[in-house]
Amino acid sequence: MTTAPYQRGVAAPDPHPWRMRGRRAFVDRLATVAVYLAFVIALVPLVAVVWYTVGRGMARFGSNFLTHSMAGVGPLDRNGGAYHAILGTVEQVLLASAISVPLGLLASIYLNEYGGHKMTTIVRLLVDVMTGIPSIVAGLFVFAFWVLALHKGFSGFAGAMALAVLMLPVVVRTSEEMLRLVPDAFREAAYALGIPKWRTILSIVLPTASTGITTGVMLAVARVTGETAPLLLTVFGSQYINGNPFRGAQSGLPLLIFQQASSAYPAAIDRAWAAAFTLILIVVALYVGARLLTRRDALNRR
Repeated sequence: MTTAPYQRGVAAPDPHPWRMRGRRAFVDRLATVAVYLAFVIALVPLVAVVWYTVGRGMARFGSNFLTHSMAGVGPLDRNGGAYHAILGTVEQVLLASAISVPLGLLASIYLNEYGGHKMTTIVRLLVDVMTGIPSIVAGLFVFAFWVLALHKGFSGFAGAMALAVLMLPVVVRTSEEMLRLVPDAFREAAYALGIPKWRTILSIVLPTASTGITTGVMLAVARVTGETAPLLLTVFGSQYINGNPFRGAQSGLPLLIFQQASSAYPAAIDRAWAAAFTLILIVVALYVGARLLTRRDALNRR
């Protein structure tokens, strides 16, 4: 029995459709395995660093380490702590955030909501250039301008200005990207109701993008919290407790880690690992706190 010929222009069915489905399934599984393998490869160094730091840091970490400074501690002494460095790091990062976050948000709002002319291109170019600035250059700039030219001396505020230079481009770029993700329909609906543009940005655009903006800010904070080079030129370091970031040399956890790790004595090396573990805990605590805060705000808006 012969089959009727197919109509002109109609493709004949594949006599072996299972081959195509089998090949696609194989390629799909291969790509899935490759993605999981890449994820594991990227995760192994991170887990190894955190695991090793926690293991070495826990040997010296404790209440005594968190509540004492290095004042009067000799090279062979096993006592001493990081209280002065923790205080300095918290003050410097808070000051840097107070400088860079408002400026970064204003710049990102300008680029996304009011841009569209040559000034926008110039600002984006400057932000891109600042993103690639080495941290030592930011510290050298503040050292030359603030410490030497203005004769203000070493201080935690000088270190905060150097850290703010490093934070600013990260905050601008991440905030701008988050503002772009806000649907234009939200803005158009607000304009249709007669709401002015500044009120729309303040009441609708920023709350909608707040979660992403918070994540970007925390990424910037995490980047500068461990910076050592700018602090060497601006904060200088101190073994004593200095609660005034605007006057006198101050310490910081990155400086303490650098100084203690440079020593040849086992007690100093243990203190360096404990300080590194403390630094990780501070970054994690800040990130978790910020995420919980933004989540609570999102739930309240619902």
